[in-house]
Amino acid sequence: MSNQQLDIKFPKGGVFFIVIAVVAIILVSKSAVTIGSGERGVLYKWIGGVVTDEAPLNEGFNLVMPWNKVFKYNVRQQELFEKKMAVLSSNGLEIQLDASVLYQAKGETVAKLHQTRGENYLQSVIIPAIRSATRSVVGRYTPEQLYSTKRDAIQTEIFEETKKILDPQFIQLNSVLVRDVTLPPTIKEAIERKLKQEQESLEYEFRLVTAKKEAEKVRIEAQGKADANRILSASLNDKILQDKGIEATIKLAQSSNSKVVVIGSGKDGLPIILGNQ
Repeated sequence: MSNQQLDIKFPKGGVFFIVIAVVAIILVSKSAVTIGSGERGVLYKWIGGVVTDEAPLNEGFNLVMPWNKVFKYNVRQQELFEKKMAVLSSNGLEIQLDASVLYQAKGETVAKLHQTRGENYLQSVIIPAIRSATRSVVGRYTPEQLYSTKRDAIQTEIFEETKKILDPQFIQLNSVLVRDVTLPPTIKEAIERKLKQEQESLEYEFRLVTAKKEAEKVRIEAQGKADANRILSASLNDKILQDKGIEATIKLAQSSNSKVVVIGSGKDGLPIILGNQ
């Protein structure tokens, strides 16, 4: 087969249109930004920097100039678990505390968060804030209070102090949950012994109070019976006894039981009633 040269001829201006099409595809691909669910986009302009005077880019498809950049931020609630934070109690003993922190970037001000703190705000803002607040709060309490009676109060105070730090920095704090408080073993054992003794003492006091109340009840009942007997004895005289005897005689006489009634033969003239036995 003889060598032949194949001449490919483009229409006039064809190369130019191909170049334009390729450039257009590249520009569109660089301009199209998709923001995922639970995210916001922070626009950074080549001229002007971070855009803070406009709303951040919302979820879905967005078009931006190809020379600008978009930084994506998760604005859903997230959890930070701080394990074994070493802090000192009011008397200088080291306490280890586990806590969960629920937080999220504020969607409407996420551009300011990006401008002032950046994408690494968890490490640079939230973790130092929760540790600082925890040290401050725990330092007000004794190990016994931390272990037994003040857990809810400590949790609330840590939340409030951390929130004061994070609010001005465009971070929303939703909750702080104290998961565990670990004391030195000797301190923990001493506290548990004390709590057990206090519980036993309370139970003993309760038994004493109950016994005292029961004794008082018996005394009052006995006193009442004694008073009633004394009043009854003081109110009885010969005339009353005779009247009672007459009433009894009449009732017996009306009874269908067989009997013998001897009137006036008893002591003090009271009737003597003899049965058929």
